[in-house]
Amino acid sequence: MYSAIIQDSLFDIELGTTTVVNGSAQECTLEFGGKDAYFFTMHGKKIIADVVKIDLENKQVVLRVQGKKIVVQIKEPVDILLDKLGIVQSLTKKVNHLKSPMPGLVLKVIAKVGDLVKQGEPLLVLEAMKMENVFKAPSDVVIKSIDVTEKQAVEKGELLISFV
Repeated sequence: MYSAIIQDSLFDIELGTTTVVNGSAQECTLEFGGKDAYFFTMHGKKIIADVVKIDLENKQVVLRVQGKKIVVQIKEPVDILLDKLGIVQSLTKKVNHLKSPMPGLVLKVIAKVGDLVKQGEPLLVLEAMKMENVFKAPSDVVIKSIDVTEKQAVEKGELLISFV
Protein backbone atom coordinates (compact mmCIF):
# COMPACT_ATOMS: atom_id res chain seq x y z
CA MET A 1 0.00 0.00 0.00
CA TYR A 2 1.09 3.55 -0.74
CA SER A 3 -0.16 6.87 0.57
CA ALA A 4 -0.36 10.12 -1.32
CA ILE A 5 -1.03 13.49 0.24
CA ILE A 6 -2.58 15.87 -2.29
CA GLN A 7 -3.64 19.34 -1.14
CA ASP A 8 -3.94 18.22 2.51
CA SER A 9 -6.04 15.16 1.58
CA LEU A 10 -4.72 11.66 2.32
CA PHE A 11 -5.26 8.84 -0.16
CA ASP A 12 -4.36 5.24 0.68
CA ILE A 13 -3.64 3.43 -2.59
CA GLU A 14 -3.29 -0.30 -3.22
CA LEU A 15 -1.99 -1.25 -6.64
CA GLY A 16 -2.76 -4.64 -8.13
CA THR A 17 -5.13 -6.13 -10.69
CA THR A 18 -7.57 -3.47 -9.47
CA THR A 19 -6.68 -0.18 -7.89
CA VAL A 20 -8.10 0.46 -4.43
CA VAL A 21 -8.25 4.05 -3.17
CA ASN A 22 -9.23 4.59 0.48
CA GLY A 23 -10.68 1.08 0.66
CA SER A 24 -12.84 1.39 -2.47
CA ALA A 25 -12.06 -0.34 -5.79
CA GLN A 26 -11.62 2.21 -8.56
CA GLU A 27 -11.70 1.93 -12.33
CA CYS A 28 -8.65 3.89 -13.33
CA THR A 29 -5.88 3.82 -15.91
CA LEU A 30 -2.65 5.70 -16.38
CA GLU A 31 -1.13 6.17 -19.82
CA PHE A 32 2.09 7.86 -20.90
CA GLY A 33 1.30 10.72 -23.29
CA GLY A 34 4.88 11.57 -24.25
CA LYS A 35 7.33 14.21 -22.98
CA ASP A 36 6.33 14.28 -19.29
CA ALA A 37 2.57 14.13 -20.05
CA TYR A 38 0.31 11.47 -18.58
CA PHE A 39 -3.36 10.66 -19.12
CA PHE A 40 -5.18 9.53 -15.99
CA THR A 41 -8.68 8.14 -16.35
CA MET A 42 -10.93 7.55 -13.34
CA HIS A 43 -14.67 6.74 -13.57
CA GLY A 44 -14.53 7.58 -17.28
CA LYS A 45 -13.15 11.07 -16.67
CA LYS A 46 -9.80 11.78 -18.38
CA ILE A 47 -7.30 14.09 -16.71
CA ILE A 48 -4.12 15.30 -18.38
CA ALA A 49 -1.18 15.84 -16.01
CA ASP A 50 2.26 17.18 -16.87
CA VAL A 51 5.14 16.25 -14.58
CA VAL A 52 6.83 19.49 -13.54
CA LYS A 53 9.34 18.09 -11.04
CA ILE A 54 10.22 14.82 -9.36
CA ASP A 55 12.04 15.11 -6.02
CA LEU A 56 13.17 11.59 -5.14
CA GLU A 57 14.93 12.62 -1.93
CA ASN A 58 11.79 14.18 -0.42
CA LYS A 59 9.41 11.78 -2.23
CA GLN A 60 7.44 14.54 -3.91
CA VAL A 61 6.05 14.96 -7.39
CA VAL A 62 4.88 18.32 -8.72
CA LEU A 63 2.19 18.02 -11.40
CA ARG A 64 0.46 20.58 -13.58
CA VAL A 65 -3.24 19.73 -13.96
CA GLN A 66 -5.47 22.17 -15.86
CA GLY A 67 -2.87 24.91 -15.43
CA LYS A 68 -2.58 24.47 -11.66
CA LYS A 69 0.48 23.07 -9.90
CA ILE A 70 -0.27 20.25 -7.49
CA VAL A 71 2.27 18.81 -5.05
CA VAL A 72 1.91 15.10 -4.34
CA GLN A 73 3.73 13.80 -1.25
CA ILE A 74 4.26 10.04 -1.58
CA LYS A 75 4.66 7.58 1.27
CA GLU A 76 5.95 4.14 0.41
CA PRO A 77 5.12 1.02 2.46
CA VAL A 78 8.26 1.44 4.61
CA ASP A 79 7.31 5.07 5.38
CA ILE A 80 3.81 3.99 6.42
CA LEU A 81 5.24 1.27 8.68
CA LEU A 82 7.64 3.72 10.34
CA ASP A 83 4.73 6.13 10.92
CA LYS A 84 2.69 3.34 12.55
CA LEU A 85 5.64 2.50 14.81
CA GLY A 86 6.02 6.16 15.76
CA ILE A 87 9.43 6.49 14.19
CA VAL A 88 9.93 9.88 12.58
CA GLN A 89 12.29 10.03 9.64
CA SER A 90 14.27 13.20 9.21
CA LEU A 91 14.03 14.62 5.73
CA THR A 92 17.21 16.60 6.22
CA LYS A 93 20.66 15.20 5.87
CA LYS A 94 23.12 15.63 8.69
CA VAL A 95 25.75 18.21 7.79
CA ASN A 96 29.12 17.77 9.51
CA HIS A 97 30.99 20.80 8.22
CA LEU A 98 30.90 24.03 6.26
CA LYS A 99 33.42 24.50 3.46
CA SER A 100 34.14 27.60 1.45
CA PRO A 101 32.37 27.47 -1.92
CA MET A 102 34.82 30.02 -3.36
CA PRO A 103 38.12 31.73 -2.56
CA GLY A 104 37.75 34.76 -0.33
CA LEU A 105 38.58 36.57 2.89
CA VAL A 106 36.92 35.78 6.22
CA LEU A 107 35.60 39.14 7.44
CA LYS A 108 33.81 38.05 10.60
CA VAL A 109 33.34 34.85 12.57
CA ILE A 110 30.01 35.09 14.40
CA ALA A 111 29.71 31.62 15.95
CA LYS A 112 31.84 30.27 18.78
CA VAL A 113 32.92 26.71 19.59
CA GLY A 114 30.21 24.99 21.64
CA ASP A 115 27.41 27.29 20.45
CA LEU A 116 24.04 25.72 19.66
CA VAL A 117 23.02 27.46 16.45
CA LYS A 118 19.51 27.26 15.02
CA GLN A 119 18.89 26.69 11.31
CA GLY A 120 19.28 29.92 9.35
CA GLU A 121 21.30 31.79 11.99
CA PRO A 122 24.53 33.41 10.69
CA LEU A 123 27.85 31.64 11.27
CA LEU A 124 30.41 33.77 9.47
CA VAL A 125 30.87 36.42 6.78
CA LEU A 126 33.13 35.77 3.78
CA GLU A 127 34.12 38.44 1.29
CA ALA A 128 34.47 37.12 -2.23
CA MET A 129 34.52 39.04 -5.50
CA LYS A 130 33.94 42.31 -3.57
CA MET A 131 30.71 40.96 -2.07
CA GLU A 132 29.96 39.99 1.51
CA ASN A 133 28.46 36.51 1.82
CA VAL A 134 26.79 35.53 5.09
CA PHE A 135 26.93 31.78 5.70
CA LYS A 136 24.07 30.46 7.80
CA ALA A 137 23.52 27.22 9.69
CA PRO A 138 22.09 24.55 7.35
CA SER A 139 20.15 23.00 10.27
CA ASP A 140 20.21 23.13 14.07
CA VAL A 141 23.88 22.44 14.85
CA VAL A 142 26.46 22.59 17.63
CA ILE A 143 29.78 24.16 16.68
CA LYS A 144 32.58 21.59 17.12
CA SER A 145 35.45 23.67 15.76
CA ILE A 146 36.10 26.89 13.88
CA ASP A 147 38.95 26.27 11.48
CA VAL A 148 39.50 29.86 10.29
CA THR A 149 40.14 33.26 11.83
CA GLU A 150 39.01 36.73 10.88
CA LYS A 151 41.06 38.35 8.08
CA GLN A 152 42.22 34.89 6.90
CA ALA A 153 42.25 34.19 3.16
CA VAL A 154 40.63 30.89 2.23
CA GLU A 155 40.55 28.79 -0.92
CA LYS A 156 37.59 27.06 -2.52
CA GLY A 157 36.75 23.86 -0.61
CA GLU A 158 38.67 24.87 2.52
CA LEU A 159 37.11 23.79 5.82
CA LEU A 160 35.58 26.73 7.67
CA ILE A 161 33.50 25.25 10.51
CA SER A 162 32.87 21.70 11.80
CA PHE A 163 29.65 20.65 13.53
CA VAL A 164 29.01 17.95 16.15
